[in-house]
Amino acid sequence: MHSLAVCMWILTLRAAAEFSSRSELEYEFGDYRGRWCIDEQGFVYAIGEVYQPSPAACPCTCTEDGPVCFRPKCPRIHPRCTRVRYRACCPVCEAVSKVCVHGGKTYRLLEEFKLSRCEKCRCEANREVYCSVAGCPALHCVDPTYEPNHCCPVCKNGPNCFAGNRIIPAGERVEIDERMVCYCTYRDGTWQTQPHATCEPRQQPDEEDSSKQMEEREIESEREREREREKERERELLPRLDVIP
Repeated sequence: MHSLAVCMWILTLRAAAEFSSRSELEYEFGDYRGRWCIDEQGFVYAIGEVYQPSPAACPCTCTEDGPVCFRPKCPRIHPRCTRVRYRACCPVCEAVSKVCVHGGKTYRLLEEFKLSRCEKCRCEANREVYCSVAGCPALHCVDPTYEPNHCCPVCKNGPNCFAGNRIIPAGERVEIDERMVCYCTYRDGTWQTQPHATCEPRQQPDEEDSSKQMEEREIESEREREREREKERERELLPRLDVIP
């Protein structure tokens, strides 16, 4: 034990002698090459030993040419980390904010917010933001309108379709002109109207229909003449005032 203390005293004297003989610049850069390495707390490491010059520094290997340090692969820290400390050359997160940050704005946990009329988001307990987009039903009109604070368009004028540049209601046959009739049709198996109407030539009365109409007019004329004759007979049966004595 006594001999160990003597050895340590001799090493201390040698180190003090070396320090006193070095310039300030030599000591600042550490002229221990080929002998040992020393960390910021004064601990000495032999050639070949791996050590850390400081708690936040990267690990180094003591060589004859001085410490050779290398940066290890550090794990990623949380993007919302509010307090970071370096340990063994790597950042370590010590505190994470209890909010969500999305689009440059801060939201409380479990807070719901809208990015647009159709996109709804929520700040979850794991401090992640999850968004969903509303799905709109198929439209049955060609002139939808958007209401305030509503995501999906609505058909205020009811189901309809295009007949050329004209919008016609569904469920009706519309005379576009003297020769054309159009109507809306539906997609197979649905109540969704096709965007463009189906048009067909307007039916013209044939000769048979014309003769039938003429016959009906003749019958009506005959009935009218019969009524006139009946009235005439009624007048004849009335007593004449000029022959009353």
